[in-house]
Amino acid sequence: MKSLVKQALSAFGILVTSPLAFLYRLSGSDSLFVGQGQLLALIPGKIGSYFRVAYYNMTLSKCPREGYIGFGSYFSHPEVELGTGYYIGAYCIIGMAKIGNHATIASGVYILSGKKQHGYKEIGKPIQEQPGFFEQIYIGENCWIGNGAIVMADLGVQNVVAAGAVVSCKTGDYEVYAGNPAMLVKNINKVSE
Repeated sequence: MKSLVKQALSAFGILVTSPLAFLYRLSGSDSLFVGQGQLLALIPGKIGSYFRVAYYNMTLSKCPREGYIGFGSYFSHPEVELGTGYYIGAYCIIGMAKIGNHATIASGVYILSGKKQHGYKEIGKPIQEQPGFFEQIYIGENCWIGNGAIVMADLGVQNVVAAGAVVSCKTGDYEVYAGNPAMLVKNINKVSE
């Protein structure tokens, strides 16, 4: 019975959001994509997640329907790829990213499109007008990113990022990071006593 209700809610989400996805596909406008995502981010509860998942299933590079996207969360670039079993908490903003299977992202997490999004070296030219470079950030499978963390570099497989940590350098696999800037706290696959 539970799976039947989930299937019905998923189908309803597709029905409601398909006109938005069609408009985005027709226009190809990134600002329309972001605006529609922000609108859908305001729908509360599990119903809101079904709507967000349905919309992003039709607009992101890859977004399986088996996942959760919390209230207030949206994607700033359509080039995002999500693995199976993802969980994205409330109030997250995710840039260009490839997120592995079973990644868990807590609330208030920002995944930036790298650390060179804004140019600043041209003297006298407003920073807002200087070109930047966007890169796709990889989040390894089975990662856990804690509340309020900021990630601007690749995370290895099964990393744990503590709440409030700022990850600015690529990490290895099976590691725990904390702090600002994030520092290696321990390696998960080493036996500790």
